[in-house]
Amino acid sequence: MESRFKSNIAFAELHCISNFSFLRGASHPEELVQQAAELGYHAIAITDECSLAGIVKAHVAAKHYNIKLLIGSEINLTDQLKLVLLAPNRQAYAELSSLITLARRRSPKGEYHLELKDLEFNIKNCLVIWVPSKDKANNFHNGKVLKRYVGQRLWLGVQFFYEGNDKRRYFDWLELARTYDIALVACNDVHMHTDERKMLQDTLTAIRHNTPVQQLGTKLQCNSERYLRPLQRLVKIYPAFAPRQ
Repeated sequence: MESRFKSNIAFAELHCISNFSFLRGASHPEELVQQAAELGYHAIAITDECSLAGIVKAHVAAKHYNIKLLIGSEINLTDQLKLVLLAPNRQAYAELSSLITLARRRSPKGEYHLELKDLEFNIKNCLVIWVPSKDKANNFHNGKVLKRYVGQRLWLGVQFFYEGNDKRRYFDWLELARTYDIALVACNDVHMHTDERKMLQDTLTAIRHNTPVQQLGTKLQCNSERYLRPLQRLVKIYPAFAPRQ
């Protein structure tokens, strides 16, 4: 099946969680894949948290809607370190599967545990997108170690959600990227295929924290921007995506 929209903008969403990320994602993997195809995306990565559970449904949908599927996983390590690991080949897929197994076996059911040092010998083929925290000093420490472990397979994820601090965060990211020679890549921490799922996503957050929605405060996403946004919006958010004349 061909995409509904045609575009000369080649964009792949590299950071999507589905409802297989328990009480976080508000869309099924197949809904994310279908929406990405209909929006004219070149590819989409399903990156559920420390899990590959949504990949089978996503794979079936990707074949049906004729869109490239990327396999990966979001991993939250200790020290406020969030990574998106992508598997470009079979060796990387095996590494990612082994790392997830290691993390799960260390912890009670439903939990996982990984530290930065676990990456040194366990991901020789995976591509790594690092999503920095708000702790600037900690980011510089993590960046130095990540660059040593991962080398040129490391990217720094840039994410804009109209939260009021996008400009300041961008300059922090740019400083990190220049300091450690890390390329920047746009990704959008997608939690839902359309913004209409925001109410459901808020409800899932309330259940996860065992707190009424009205009392969640900053634990709620402040707006509905973590969805698969149209390409023309992405061009405005990330101007470098605009095709050069």
